[in-house]
Amino acid sequence: ASHLCIFLPKFHCELNFIEFFWGKVKRYLCKHCDYTFDGLKANMPRALASVSLQTIRLWEHWTHRWLDAYWSGLGTKDAQLKVQQFSSTKYKSHRWVPETVAQLFD
Repeated sequence: ASHLCIFLPKFHCELNFIEFFWGKVKRYLCKHCDYTFDGLKANMPRALASVSLQTIRLWEHWTHRWLDAYWSGLGTKDAQLKVQQFSSTKYKSHRWVPETVAQLFD
C-alpha cells in the first residue's frame, strides 16, 4: 500500500487538520447527546457526515498557511500573525460585546 507517514511536532495541533475534524465531530456529538452508548452509536455516522468536504478543505488550506509560516523561519507568535492576515473575519477583541447587547444591561 502507498501510505505516507508524516511526523508532526508535539503541541502543534494547527499543523494537523484532522484535529479540527475531530473537534467538530465531538461538538456535534455533544449537542446531540442523550448520554447512552446506543445514542452515541446512532449519532456517530451523522456526526462524521456533518462535516462538509468544503470545511475540511478550508482546514487543509489553513494548515498549509501555518506550514508556510513555519518554513519561512517564523516563530509561533509571528507565524500566528502571518496566518491571521489571510483570515476573512477580523476581530478587534475576543471579549467584545455589540453595543446593542451592552445597552440591555444599562
